[in-house]
Amino acid sequence: MRPTLEILHVPGCPNLAPLLAHLRRVTDRPVATREISTASEAAATGMTGSPTLLVNGVDVFANGGPAALGVACRLYRDEHGAVAPVPSVAQLRQVLASAELTAWRDLARPQDPTEQAVHRAILRAFATAGRPPTPSDLDPVTQGSGRGTTEILAALHNLDAIRLDQDGHIAVAYPFSATPTRHRVRIGDGAVVHAMCAVDALGISAMLAGHTRIESVDAITGQPIAVTMTAGHTSWSPTEAVVFLSAKAGSGPSATCCCDDVNFFADAATARRWVTAHQGLPGQILTQADAEDLGTRLFGTLLASAR
Repeated sequence: MRPTLEILHVPGCPNLAPLLAHLRRVTDRPVATREISTASEAAATGMTGSPTLLVNGVDVFANGGPAALGVACRLYRDEHGAVAPVPSVAQLRQVLASAELTAWRDLARPQDPTEQAVHRAILRAFATAGRPPTPSDLDPVTQGSGRGTTEILAALHNLDAIRLDQDGHIAVAYPFSATPTRHRVRIGDGAVVHAMCAVDALGISAMLAGHTRIESVDAITGQPIAVTMTAGHTSWSPTEAVVFLSAKAGSGPSATCCCDDVNFFADAATARRWVTAHQGLPGQILTQADAEDLGTRLFGTLLASAR
């Protein structure tokens, strides 16, 4: 499933063409445009000034405050804080990479009730014990479903909700890894787990609605990086740390095609050095807020109905 793109604009909007030009530099996806002439149309469609870009029907540049719905011109802030008539190419790359990854991981969410129950049991086992359950540990969950545990685990593997090793044991249940990675996460005062990537590590707190402390390292220098997340507040050390998001979504299982490339860096300059050394790898450098938001969107609701 690829994200849908639509631009809402007033008649004769002078900034429609520049936004379309920026999008052509970022993506080959089709972009729909819709002319909005009245305040009631703006309210019905969610247009917060012209032009408004919707990705999968969502205003991806909404600032989180009250929306100023209407047919007036819209102003943006670029990545440097300067006022601009349209988002920059860099900003568009970032939001589309995040949308692509979110859509891709949404497809990996099990829909079958038994598969959902097994998936949640696996995530809970990681969170409480710091390791995955064995297939036999999951037999009580699959009992009475008419399907064996081995069959359910294979279905979750094929969906890429989990990854199995060659012996049929659980090696990955995003965001968790059964083997050590550079992203170590302590959950409250309990289990210590490893996350598959930096964004996965940031999503664990939202998924469990609890306190976590992430300990990682800069992928170039090895400098320690720590992120403490508790009660809606996050503290980063160093304070300039960022995350690089690989954008190879959809090219295979997450574990093998992008997780190794989604890392913490001590600052944006170091992240750019890493990107330069890995020319040809698509992706974006995320601010702390954007990385936290992506982690929440990917994992925040995985256990929501099971809490």
